[in-house]
Amino acid sequence: MEIKWIGHSAFEIVTENNLKFIVDPFIGNNPSTNIPVEDIDVDYILLTHGHSDHFGDAMEIANRTGAKCIATHEISLFLSKQGLESIGMNIGGSIFINDVKITMLEARHSADIDFTEEIIPGGVACSYLIESESGTKILHCGDTGLFSDMERVIGAIYKPNVVLVPIGGKFTMGPFEAALAVNWFSPKIAIPMHYNTFPPIEQDPIIFSNFVKQLNPKIDVVILNPGETFEINGEI
Repeated sequence: MEIKWIGHSAFEIVTENNLKFIVDPFIGNNPSTNIPVEDIDVDYILLTHGHSDHFGDAMEIANRTGAKCIATHEISLFLSKQGLESIGMNIGGSIFINDVKITMLEARHSADIDFTEEIIPGGVACSYLIESESGTKILHCGDTGLFSDMERVIGAIYKPNVVLVPIGGKFTMGPFEAALAVNWFSPKIAIPMHYNTFPPIEQDPIIFSNFVKQLNPKIDVVILNPGETFEINGEI
């Protein structure tokens, strides 16, 4: 299983049976990556909310590859109006794609579609729990602030093994709040995201890593550079 950080909040996830997902494909206008959007070839596109730095190149990728988009009901309706095939979900719901389970979970963030001529309501922001064929659970937190159900619901009930967590501050959690969230989730591995793309969200990921180690030294923090891949072999 592979988790590739494209940059910002964009991740490509390839499961054990070679099912390919991309989450929040902000690529073409993303200054933190040099990966051409033309190189992206996936089966499914997961969108956490409608902001341009997350929705990104979703429609271009879907049109070119035939990938289906997975999003909240409201964004799914928007995509359908653009002639794209999409799967609408809502918080707490799950779908199965072959043997991979996708669960839409909560995030705390604004969510309107902001790249159209007029802002369009986009429902709510969300996170995704991707459970692979082997049972590995990857939580992509999307954009979010800290909230108590990270511990009481997501950590206690869904028990993610790998967490992709924003640390940029200003628009999301900063390093300390993100470390608290990771401690509540109690995964095996935490990977920081949504930082150093633009000046307002410049952060040192080592500070986040140090906070995590202080709170729970059993959690491994993996710091990736854009374009790098983290591989999972077997159970974690």
